[in-house]
Amino acid sequence: MRDMPNGHWRRSSHSGHEGGDCVELANLSPLVGVRDSKDPEGPKLTFSAAACAAFTCSIKNSQHDLA
Repeated sequence: MRDMPNGHWRRSSHSGHEGGDCVELANLSPLVGVRDSKDPEGPKLTFSAAACAAFTCSIKNSQHDLA
């Protein structure tokens, strides 16, 4: 989404303050924005709120673990 509205971006509570692999989300109603906190001016993704909630739930249920 090129002309993404400014939103309040928040970092995952599971991310440390030392940098590393961090994801930030923003409520861009009716969408949810996702970006890499290390590159806030870089590419961003948008998802419907329902798709974002379903994906978050699947992460919490360990459905994407690599081990």
